[in-house]
Amino acid sequence: MNWRIEEFADSAVVTEEEVTAPDSYNVVLYNDDYTTKEFVVSLLMEIFSKAETEAVSLMETVHKRGSAVIGVYSFDIARTLAAATIQNARKNGFPLRCELEVA
Repeated sequence: MNWRIEEFADSAVVTEEEVTAPDSYNVVLYNDDYTTKEFVVSLLMEIFSKAETEAVSLMETVHKRGSAVIGVYSFDIARTLAAATIQNARKNGFPLRCELEVA
C-alpha cells in the first residue's frame, strides 16, 4: 500500500491508495527451418543474458516444441528485448520470430 497526502487549504488528508504491479509479458521464440541453433544460443546469451547451459536448454525446447517462453518482463523491457532479437536476426539473414504475450 502507498499513502498519499492531499493538502487542502488548512488541513491535510491522508488517503490509502492501492498500487498494482504492472502487467508481465512473456517473450516467446518460435522455431523455423532456417535459423541455426548456434545463432539462437548466441542471441539468448547476448540479448537475454542467459548462461550457456540455460540458453542451450531453451533452444532445444524451441526446436522440439516449436516455441518457448524465454523470459517474463515488464512491457517496455519485453518489447525492447524482442525488438533487439528480431533486429539481430534480420541483420544476420534469419527469419527468427519473437513475440510478446501477456503472462
